[in-house]
Amino acid sequence: MMRDWEALVGVQLGELSLAAEERQEVIAELAAHLEEVFDGLLRQGVAEQEALRRTLSQAGNWRGLRRKIQAARTEEKGMTNRVKQFWLPGFLTLFISMVLLMAMQFSFTGRDRTFVGSRPLVVGKLGWGAAAPVAVIYLPWLLSLLPIGAMGAYLSSRAGASKRTIFLSIVFPMLPYLAIFLIAFPVALVLDDHVAHNVMLSALFVGLLAWVVLPGAALLVGGLPVFLFCSRRLSFQSVSSHR
Repeated sequence: MMRDWEALVGVQLGELSLAAEERQEVIAELAAHLEEVFDGLLRQGVAEQEALRRTLSQAGNWRGLRRKIQAARTEEKGMTNRVKQFWLPGFLTLFISMVLLMAMQFSFTGRDRTFVGSRPLVVGKLGWGAAAPVAVIYLPWLLSLLPIGAMGAYLSSRAGASKRTIFLSIVFPMLPYLAIFLIAFPVALVLDDHVAHNVMLSALFVGLLAWVVLPGAALLVGGLPVFLFCSRRLSFQSVSSHR
């Protein structure tokens, strides 16, 4: 006797809080598995009714199974959204910004010095008894952060991210520098007496200004207009769809 396993599974699972296509995909996968188990039992000589009972028993409590499926799909969807809305835009903009910075540093310190543009602005002094950070500000790099911030805002907005996530995506390229000053540098002050006695407090603020505040401001200047434009467009589309 041929059984409609998809219909059987659909009845047992009841209403799943999933999109229609996703619900059908879940039912089809589970139905195919149960049908394979059922056919295997029949080939082993098990009576049809007993094979059906054993097959359905594998699903256990259908209500509990339904909750597990919904929880798993919701978690999977959430992880996918986080990747598209935050991690992908963030790491892409971080990678591009780092590559540009390395290229500019190499050009300015190379033998031929063929880079077209202004030399880096050095703020601070290196002398005996003075330790880093000395701020080396690459103005072309700061300017390049404007479109990079716009890119982060666009990619995150297009993926449907929240305002907080979009903001973090915009400033993501400067977060590693912020971590260095907030974590690595205080640890160095505590563990290394030589550093603690020689680092000037003003140098720390200069470093924060050069590697956190200025890059963050450039990223925001480039990203916020794109964020506002995308937010208005999404709001307009939402209003139009409810008319």
